[in-house]
Formats: sequence, structure tokens, C-alpha cells
Amino acid sequence: MRTFSVAARHATFTEAARELGVTQVAVSRQVAVLEDFLDTQLFERDVNATKLTDAGLALSRQIMPLFQEIERVSSDFLEKERRQTVNLRAYPTFSHHWLVPRLPRLMGAVPDFDLRLDTKVEPLDFRRGYLDLAIQLGTGRWPHARARELFPEQIDAVCSPAYRDKYLSDADGALPSDAILLHAKYRRSGWKDWADATGIEIENMRSYEFQSSILAYQGAKSGMGVAIGQLPLLQEELASGALVRPFEKPFATGSSFWVTWPSIASVSAVTKTLIDWLLADAGQSPEFRRKR
Repeated sequence: MRTFSVAARHATFTEAARELGVTQVAVSRQVAVLEDFLDTQLFERDVNATKLTDAGLALSRQIMPLFQEIERVSSDFLEKERRQTVNLRAYPTFSHHWLVPRLPRLMGAVPDFDLRLDTKVEPLDFRRGYLDLAIQLGTGRWPHARARELFPEQIDAVCSPAYRDKYLSDADGALPSDAILLHAKYRRSGWKDWADATGIEIENMRSYEFQSSILAYQGAKSGMGVAIGQLPLLQEELASGALVRPFEKPFATGSSFWVTWPSIASVSAVTKTLIDWLLADAGQSPEFRRKR
């Protein structure tokens, strides 16, 4: 029926095929199927042209408004969805330690929107069209994207107070041989980067590997060993004393956390508001809201 409606509107199978993204033969076949089902000829065909029959014209006048209404309803729904829903990607660890604890305040400051949080760890590609913004760790350069820095990444060794007192109280600026290093699968270079920067030896030490930094930090809080912590994400744990920094040797990795959004598509009003809120919460100036 839809194929017939489009063909009737264009009065040519060629133009109908172009709009539907199919071949002219496919349009002709679909119309023929409908004619067989209705047992009625809808188009008169010759070598050079097609023309609606009286029956085809009568049918088209009845069904074309219905499909137009369906298209209008669909368009309105999608537009409403684009206006009110923000699809945000952020790393699991960032989401757990920084973003989610702030969401209640965000919901109060930016009412009447829906948030879809995606925590996939994969290359950022706004060309797929389903993400409105993302929070990424890097240098601020991603294809087809604009970016603003939230805060730089600093790392340091962290552990529980009990583990520090038991294994590191007499460490004298070094890791004892019986200390256990807690690694995150996707951040294994963190220990090496920190050790190279601080001069603390970590070769040939026992280690446990976790699937994520969230689990490595939980292992550190539970007294399993020493993890490399991203200090901006562990402020609450450090402030409460759940985690401590036994060496107090922070290292700036050169990367930062950035809020990014597509440069190849328009940005909705609610997405702009959310970007400015994230920037403000990180102590940065707004991107879209003008100062009065």
C-alpha cells in the first residue's frame, strides 16, 4: 500500500523508486502484488508511461492522507524524542564514580529530559547518529566532534588504610616485595606510567587483574592490594578515608576528561544545557550559555 501511495503521488514508478530507495522493477512488482490482491488494475502501463486507472485514483485519494498522517505522527514523535532525550556515552568508571553521583543535582537543574547512559568502551563515532554527546579520556581530538576539557587526569597509588598500615608503613618510599598490584584490564599501562614517573620499582611483583577499574578500586578498598587510582574520580573515597595514598606521588598523564558532541549534526537545546551543566560542575566556563 505504501509503495502504491508513493507511486500514485509521483505518477511514475521511476520517481517512486528513487524516493523509496529501491529499483523501478521492485516498485512495479509491489504494485502488481497489490493489484492481484485487490483483483483490480490500478495503473495503465505502456512503454513510456504509467497512468492511474479510475480505481487507482479512487484508492489513492483514500490512502494517501492516511500515510501522510502516519509520516506526520512519526516525524513529531522523532522530533520530540530528539528534543527531550539525551544519549550520553561515558566510561563505566567515570559514570560510577563521577557522573551518577551528580545525576540527582543534574535532574534538578535540567528538568524535563530523559537520559540514556551508554557505557560501551569502543571508538567514538558520531557518524552512527545515535549519540548526542560523550565523555572521553584523551587529548581532545576525535573525528567529527567538538570537545571541551572537564579536568586533567592525575593518577597515584591508592589502597585501604589497613593495607597501608600492614604492608607499607615501613616502605620508605618503595613497594615491598610482598605487596600486590591491582590492575584494570584496560588500564594496565597505568602502573608502568606511574612507576616510570616516580622511580618506584614494580618489576616482578605479584598482581591481580580485574575487568574494570571499578573492580580494582573495590579490591583496593577491601584490602587486597594497591591500585593505580584516577584521583579526580576518587575524591569521595579519598575524602572519607576509604582509600589513602601511601606515597603521595601524583602523576599527570597528559590526558584529560572531555565532554564531546558531534560537529556533523545540530545540537538540541537540552543537550546544550547538559553540556554547560557538566562544564560548570567541573569548574569550566559555559560553551553555549551567554553571560549576561
